[in-house]
Amino acid sequence: MKYCVVIGDGMADHPQPELGGQTPLQTVRAPVMDALAAMGVTGTVRTVPEGLPAGSDTAILSICGYDPRRYYTGRAPLEAAGAGVFPREGDAVYRCNMVALENGPDYAQKRILSHSGGAVDGQTSVRLMTALLADPEFAARAAQYHIEIKPQPSFRHIAIQRGADLRGLVTTPPHDHLGETLGPLLPVGSETAEALGDLMRLAHAFLDAHPLNAARRAEDKLPANGLWFWAQGTAASLPTLKERYGKSGFVVSAVPLIWGIGALAGMDRIDVPGATGELDTNYEGKADAVLRGLSDGYDFALLHVEAPDECTHMGDLPGKLEAIGRLDTRTLARLKAGLDAWDYRLLILSDHKTLTETRGHNGEPVPFLLYDSRTDTRGGAGYDELSCGNGVHIEQGHTLLELLFQ
Repeated sequence: MKYCVVIGDGMADHPQPELGGQTPLQTVRAPVMDALAAMGVTGTVRTVPEGLPAGSDTAILSICGYDPRRYYTGRAPLEAAGAGVFPREGDAVYRCNMVALENGPDYAQKRILSHSGGAVDGQTSVRLMTALLADPEFAARAAQYHIEIKPQPSFRHIAIQRGADLRGLVTTPPHDHLGETLGPLLPVGSETAEALGDLMRLAHAFLDAHPLNAARRAEDKLPANGLWFWAQGTAASLPTLKERYGKSGFVVSAVPLIWGIGALAGMDRIDVPGATGELDTNYEGKADAVLRGLSDGYDFALLHVEAPDECTHMGDLPGKLEAIGRLDTRTLARLKAGLDAWDYRLLILSDHKTLTETRGHNGEPVPFLLYDSRTDTRGGAGYDELSCGNGVHIEQGHTLLELLFQ
């Protein structure tokens, strides 16, 4: 028996006036998901426990069978594990985004235009970060605060602070506040917050004037002209998939967060050329990677597609619709054709809702479908928020994986 989980990041949503009062999942023609739902079990699941932040960190921990109320120590430690960075006891870890800030004289009055530095490519992001870390003023101030930034080949970088005190510190996810003035969103609550804010101001002054960002503006691209510290946490550890369920597993994703959860859960990682985490990702390559891994003897695969979430954060509703359609016709169709060589169980869901109206995350229950190749429930439901809302409801999201393995 083979087991597979497919996550369409942020594809669940609210009804939209532009779509005639339907959600993107209701609007998109998704024949594979709808056919699997009609033969399987559908329902809704609360992946984000009430009181915890709505994000892929808490939601995918739940989906992987870990109660975030017990295991969640912050998003950044999970991403750090995906980059092979494991903090020591007493260290703090931060997510360090490249962001795009608007032009204007007063830093605190600028608006956040993009949480991803205008979708800056990995090579440019690393070059900008390398130049910033070599700047004498920024380097001296970072050393003063015991902060080391580890560049990563995307807009997502990792920062480690030795001997940090996180008590009282409040940071803000930039993707939840696009288009808003950044002053009220800066870190607050402690001396650590003041240190982070100081580095963010220095970074903007340096990056805004960098020739690479001048070139991006000339190409009508947003500049990657700011840093944003958030998602702080301390060292994380998880019991492995093998220890809990007796299964060997691997992850396929373009996102360091998923790599990190997989690494901590004892799962291997299969990389896919052309997997970008954006709308242009390699949808077919991801399906092929899953089939290759399962053929090599693994029991379990976690396949993650980031594109619907990224499109929503960018305010691109047509892109979100396209991303869901590509996931269905280019990934799931290919995946199912290969999986049909085995007996298998397949779980498909959105990790959380990402709302078109706010461009941010939402912790409401999300629709799921569970398909078993050996049975046909003849339930006849489609895969969307309304149809799945008529099915079973699972309040404790971390129990969903047990349902897959039953």
